Amino acid sequence: MKINFEKGNGLVPTIVQDANTEQVLMLGYMNEESLAKSQKSGLVTFYSRSRQELWTKGETSGNTLNLKSITVDCDNDTLLVRAVPTGPTCHNGTVSCFGEGGPQGLGFLKYLEDLIEARKNADSDSSYTASLLQGPLRRAAQKVGEEGVETALAAVAETEEKLISEAADLVYHLLVLLAAKNVKFESILEELKGRHK
Repeated sequence: MKINFEKGNGLVPTIVQDANTEQVLMLGYMNEESLAKSQKSGLVTFYSRSRQELWTKGETSGNTLNLKSITVDCDNDTLLVRAVPTGPTCHNGTVSCFGEGGPQGLGFLKYLEDLIEARKNADSDSSYTASLLQGPLRRAAQKVGEEGVETALAAVAETEEKLISEAADLVYHLLVLLAAKNVKFESILEELKGRHK
């Protein structure tokens, strides 16, 4: 990986993206030393322009960024860091420094998948998701079948709003069934991508 640190007087802008949801979390700056430390420690480390020193994200708050990958842009002067946050990224307590909203678009599916996964050990009396995950597999599978039929019927005989509602139920129940079988949605995406080579 060739990086042009000279162009920015020893610093390169570094965009941090959630490796799971693909949400943009923050912008920082790296120099050669902070890049090397990030790669060695596995925790994203920046160069603070105001303090003129290295700082590892979360060293005081505990809200670290666990490094997954680093990619350089086409001009070799900007980095894209993919990381998994252990808490809010912004000092204001939000997930992202770019607003209060959570993951958008397809990134929300990963967020929902993680939420469903976390319900595996929840109280099944107070969580519908937990009751599906802890119950017999055939019940979760049956719900996917029911919601699939309801979605198809809504498509031909109901309003657009009803179709959207039924399709949302279908996607949710499919994610629950996949979680029950320990299959990640990413595997489904990889299968789809493999069919379009």
